[in-house]
Amino acid sequence: MPEQRSAATPPQRRPWGWLVVMLILSAFWMWRGDSSDEGPNVEYTTALSWVREGKVKDAVLRGDTLTGTLHAPQMHHDRAVWRFHTLAPKDERLVPLLDENGVVLRAQSPDTPILWQILLSLLPWILIIGVWVWISRRAQQMTVAGGPMSGFLKRGRRFDRSSQRVTFDDVAGLAAAKRDLSEIVQFLKEPQRFHRLGAKIPRGVLLLGPPGTGKTLLARAVAGEADVPFYSITASEFVEMFVGVGAARVRELFQEAKKHAPSIVFIDEIDAVGRARGTGLGGGHDEREQTLNQLLAEMDGFDRSDLTVVIASTNRPDVLDAALLRPGRFDRRVVVDLPEAAARAAILALHTRGKPLAPDVDLTQVAAMTAGFSGADLANLANEAALSATRRRADAIAREDFSSAFDKIVLGDPREAKLRSAEKKRVAVHESGHAVLAWASPEAEPLRRVSILPRGMALGATQQVPPEDRHLHTRRELEARLRVLLGGYAAEQLVLGDISTGAEHDLKEAMRLASKMVAHFGMSDRIGPAYYEVDIEHPFLGARIGADRATSDATVHSIEEEARQFLERALEQARDALAAHRTRLDGLTTALLESETLESDELVAVLGPRVSGSDVVPVDAAVPPTQRARS
Repeated sequence: MPEQRSAATPPQRRPWGWLVVMLILSAFWMWRGDSSDEGPNVEYTTALSWVREGKVKDAVLRGDTLTGTLHAPQMHHDRAVWRFHTLAPKDERLVPLLDENGVVLRAQSPDTPILWQILLSLLPWILIIGVWVWISRRAQQMTVAGGPMSGFLKRGRRFDRSSQRVTFDDVAGLAAAKRDLSEIVQFLKEPQRFHRLGAKIPRGVLLLGPPGTGKTLLARAVAGEADVPFYSITASEFVEMFVGVGAARVRELFQEAKKHAPSIVFIDEIDAVGRARGTGLGGGHDEREQTLNQLLAEMDGFDRSDLTVVIASTNRPDVLDAALLRPGRFDRRVVVDLPEAAARAAILALHTRGKPLAPDVDLTQVAAMTAGFSGADLANLANEAALSATRRRADAIAREDFSSAFDKIVLGDPREAKLRSAEKKRVAVHESGHAVLAWASPEAEPLRRVSILPRGMALGATQQVPPEDRHLHTRRELEARLRVLLGGYAAEQLVLGDISTGAEHDLKEAMRLASKMVAHFGMSDRIGPAYYEVDIEHPFLGARIGADRATSDATVHSIEEEARQFLERALEQARDALAAHRTRLDGLTTALLESETLESDELVAVLGPRVSGSDVVPVDAAVPPTQRARS
């Protein structure tokens, strides 16, 4: 129901009425100016005949209007006139004719009423003042609930208890994260149980993990389990070009959440506003830092009886401000990592619920070949498989649909690239080099497929899939990885006697891995057990910086030299291994040229059985298991 105005409230003044009055007066002035007594309008031919007869004394040419004065009154339509005016067309004969007959001629610019000139000069200022008054009045109404601009501040989306409810049953996997968050649920359900013993439940929970692992879904599941209102906002929505809007939105969001407590406030991608202060171009006074200061004040200002929990998510915890992470704010951190094999199978079962699956589909096998996939990747895999089955006009999703969807996600869409026979042979030699070294190295991951069909940005691909989830890698395994990456480069040198641009991606990955082995993993005898962050450069100082102190140029140079030594040693070993297995290399090249794609069983038929790998020791290798060597 619209709000009624009180009778005692004085009516608002309308300054726009004065503008309307001024426009009416100026229009009247123009009409008076146009209707001044300059004599009657006469025909142009009549005016010319008076000029030729010498009856015109003087004339004024104003724009396209000619006004003249006569020596003696002349009759025009039964009326004696002394003055006349007529519309003069662009006639080149007019001025010479006036001059020949002794008419005094004056030329003037078209008259504009003075009031109209003043109004035109004042119009920009009137518009500026009017817009300023309008913005000022609306700004006063922004904090008023139900005001016309109230939505400018309120950006948080509320999910009520009755709509779009999500529980832990809708979140597959993430058992450890759900166990950590169950205390938050119990606190929101039974706060007196914690208060009785003097326990203080964490008021802020920070969800850490790679993109697509289900952090937002997990936060909604906490609200659904506790059956409380859930307010969701992205941190980037706080910051606007108008100074103070971000802080006002923070206040508005927390006031609304505390009004409906117990409730949950979820801030997605909090690193957009929670970065360490003092690092921006605006110093400590930019809009983002003001918003962060307001967020810190709101989180620290909770009453102990307040039942509002803040959950935030980020995949960049290293850039967050220290004040945001101190106890009393985000004092509990929950890691939401990539799912294991069993969790991937559960996620696939959740996303294929309601989708008809063919008898040959085994979700456990699909989960085994998707190591390194996030929950979002698995949802995309299930959807792409359904689309593949739809394109085939099938009644159910078959195993080949999942295989096709996997290839599309990992390798990209097939593309029509007309390769010359020499190029096709080079691609086959290149991919055979990767495959033979993966087969000949017991520490390397098993082969799944080798193809020379162009997909995505690659002209060919060698896929390796680990037999089980791997969290640690040894130095020997990473050295085997380097040999596999450089296998295509070595095969081109050995078989074709020259190298090509197809090894660019392999060299980039190999250099990155070798640098990590030296600077991060302590696998170099020369550098020793040390960690150096050599990939980050300060935008202003220009010096390479490490975790605690700057890395010297001499150390960086030593790391680069040692990484190059790793690559040269791996390349030499790759050449020796390919030379020792030259028959298998040539046989695989011929098979690829004939079939273009070889699956794991076909690879075994060409190369023979493969020796299994060895045990592992704790080392973190930052190589995605599903991203394999490609041209």
